[in-house]
Amino acid sequence: MSTFKALVVEEKSDGLFQRSVRQWPKDNLPDHEVLIEVEYSSLNYKDALSATGNKGVTKKYPHIPGIDAAGVVVESSDAQFSTEDKVIVTGYDLGQNTSGGFGQYIRVPANWIVPLPKELTLRESMMIGTAGFTAAIGIHHLRHNNINPDSGNILVTGATGGVGIMAIAILSKLGYKVTAATGKMNQKEFLTETGAASVIHREEVQDESSRPLLSSKWAGAIDTVGGIMLDTTLRQTQHNGTVACCGNVLGHELHTNVYPFILRGVHLAGMDSRNCKMELRNKLWGKLANDWKPKNIERLAREVSLEELDDEIDRIINGKQVGRVLVNIGD
Repeated sequence: MSTFKALVVEEKSDGLFQRSVRQWPKDNLPDHEVLIEVEYSSLNYKDALSATGNKGVTKKYPHIPGIDAAGVVVESSDAQFSTEDKVIVTGYDLGQNTSGGFGQYIRVPANWIVPLPKELTLRESMMIGTAGFTAAIGIHHLRHNNINPDSGNILVTGATGGVGIMAIAILSKLGYKVTAATGKMNQKEFLTETGAASVIHREEVQDESSRPLLSSKWAGAIDTVGGIMLDTTLRQTQHNGTVACCGNVLGHELHTNVYPFILRGVHLAGMDSRNCKMELRNKLWGKLANDWKPKNIERLAREVSLEELDDEIDRIINGKQVGRVLVNIGD
């Protein structure tokens, strides 16, 4: 096969960007060690940015987005992988400046690849995807700092998003009491069914006062939005608590003060799924395939085809996406 089906984003002469599902030459793939036939991908906010022409994510077009891919090895010049191996690729440069998972084939460096744990299917791995893997990094930070189920409530912000919903599902399975913060209160039932013990409006975590500390509420937090909510969360976190953060929807700047850190010993930990070291990457995927695998994982994701992906990209850009979107590449 000299071409394959892909969602291709092109920059037009008027500076606008156009998305279309069409055939793409396999020879256009980069010259890396492992060729993978992709069966499933998933939609993330970064994919939507790439698909709408954000040059901070993707520098050159035409381009195939998709920072997640799960599939089967077709060719490999690296001895680590053989034909028919089932594998996962998330993060690194996949889908940013390297042709990504919204195409039937990717060609990537061998050191980007995680062997699929035997307890997971390729489909399940992309229900989890970068969102679930990012949530797992945050939970790893909580547990590393001895934030256990008996430590107190865990706050999850941006609760209906991919990272938020996966964090709730994993934390609740591990026995944590989770408070979900969201602006979509019409999704309260969904969040409760996913595992949230309580659901609050996001305005309760948006304190604009100049008070350096607020009443302690959280033993820890998974923050996916940044900005004022991250600042407020830090000021609401109890002694020796841990806040893990990964998002900037509410802004990339953090205006806070030192008192949560020097008077309460609060830890602020980053969640970088893109460049996570392979040792930890393999360890966390092993957990996600076993004890950390969300219950009823099927209800956390909706499955779409490549042809249906265009509308989903608009939905996530406009802040209307709820839960995970699984992309069936072979459909």
